[in-house]
Formats: sequence, C-alpha cells, structure tokens
Amino acid sequence: MRQKFDFGEEVRVTRAIRNDGTMRGFARGDLLVRRGSTGFVREWGTFLMDQIIYQVHFLDDDLVVGCREQELLPLSVPWHAGQFQYGDRVACRHALSVNGEVVVAAGEHGRIEGTDQGEGGESYTVTFSGRWFQVPASAMILLEADA
Repeated sequence: MRQKFDFGEEVRVTRAIRNDGTMRGFARGDLLVRRGSTGFVREWGTFLMDQIIYQVHFLDDDLVVGCREQELLPLSVPWHAGQFQYGDRVACRHALSVNGEVVVAAGEHGRIEGTDQGEGGESYTVTFSGRWFQVPASAMILLEADA
C-alpha cells in the first residue's frame, strides 16, 4: 500500500466531512469541512491495515481533519462543487407549483438531500415539509453555512 499524496501537497475534499465522534469540541454529525475545500497534507497513516488516512490541515478553518484517500483529489484536477451540498438548509426564492398548484411557498425552508443532478449539476433533491422535490439551484438560497 502506497500513499497517493505527499507531505505538504495541497488537496481538495470531494465530499462534506462530518464528525464521526473523534473530533473533540464538535458534536457527532457536525459539518467540519465543506466539499471542495482545500488543505495541505501533514501526515498519513493506515487504518485497519487497508486504508490510508491523511491528516489534512484546512487553513481557512484552521482545522486538522483525518481524510480517507478516496475523499481527496489533487488540486490540479478540475472541480465543480455546485452551489449546495447534502444537508444544507435552504429557503425557496419563490413559490413552486406542480400542475398549477402551489406545493412550496416562497421562503419555505428545506434541506438538500441529493446533489449535482442534471447535465450541469444545476438541480438538487430537496425536502420541503416532508415532500421531496427536484429543484433548480436558481430557485433556492442557502440559509446557513455550517463550516
């Protein structure tokens, strides 16, 4: 087993990194690093003798997080993160309707359940009041940024 990334190499995370219970000061499930964020490899080691784990320092958040090799890309690889990611809380910019019936009111809050759908990654699966909808990014605004 050989490491893919070198010490000091700048890398990008391909998915949101949430606390699995090993980060002191954060609740289990808290968002630590948004997908698309970049950081620098500090160290690496193995887990269960079959996975390489990289210690990555995310300078913007001044946070050091353990990342699996498959969660990282070299900075040189093209990247399109999209506007939202799984778990983001959003609000609808305007009312949404199905067959002329308003099903989501303007300003209603929802949660991103699926990302990067459609040819350009421009639509998302969102739950509003327990119902799932396919919604274009242009119809939503981000309510909060956890990290």
